[in-house]
Amino acid sequence: MKKNNLLALTLIGALTVSLFACTKKDTVETTSNEEISKTTLSKITSLGFSIDGARKVDGGYLVEGDILLTDDNLSNTSKGANLSIAETEQYRTTNLVTGLPRVITVSVTNLPQVYSDAVDLMITRYNAQGLKLTFQRATTGTTGNIDVFGFNEGPSGGYITLGSAGFPTAAGQPFNQVKMNTNVNAYGTNPNLLYLTSVLQHEVGHCIGFRHTDYMNRAYSCGGRRSNEGTAGVGAVQIPGTPSKADAESFMLACSNGGDRTFNANDLIALNYLYK
Repeated sequence: MKKNNLLALTLIGALTVSLFACTKKDTVETTSNEEISKTTLSKITSLGFSIDGARKVDGGYLVEGDILLTDDNLSNTSKGANLSIAETEQYRTTNLVTGLPRVITVSVTNLPQVYSDAVDLMITRYNAQGLKLTFQRATTGTTGNIDVFGFNEGPSGGYITLGSAGFPTAAGQPFNQVKMNTNVNAYGTNPNLLYLTSVLQHEVGHCIGFRHTDYMNRAYSCGGRRSNEGTAGVGAVQIPGTPSKADAESFMLACSNGGDRTFNANDLIALNYLYK
């Protein structure tokens, strides 16, 4: 299996390895976070996120390659369960989407048709699981509960972000944005529908409360040095019934091979536990 990020593409030579930007997901190399204050870095760490490669972006702070933490995320103190130390179980955030059963609307703003088609396919994949949380396209001309829109950003430090998203609010609302990189280095001049769908599926997973499956050792899917953040009071809660050993095909792995990764059996256990 190639070592790729879910929301970030590893550029080796002529882009032979790709990362899902999440996705993402995590960058193996440490980049400068000097523009982030020590107080903010401490808050990020206290929530159970790595500060390796953390950077200030529009709307908050991008961590673990594809996760957007807003100022509200950093200021809200959660009282959820502690992180379970293990290898590659599925993890959720303390906040989840509430008010079930519930329909989440999704809009697409100013993106090429293939991105819109990928959103439709992503919706089909989630809705096929019979969850109490379902998705549908927002009415034309309106902004959905989750809006998918583009940004253009080239490679940095040997990586390129494919997309990013955040986590549910303390009030039980899904994160309201998925950003997809339209830079040619991200998906090429002719983006692959299934690959885009997989990235969107992963990013929407964050929007409804999923952490990376290999949270405790992102080197499992991304390569590079082992990254184990240790215990944290909030931010990563193990989902019961998911495996304690490596799960090579999870849709929420930090890095992917750039192909069509969808829900595996353990992902479905996690989805059903949270939303069925």
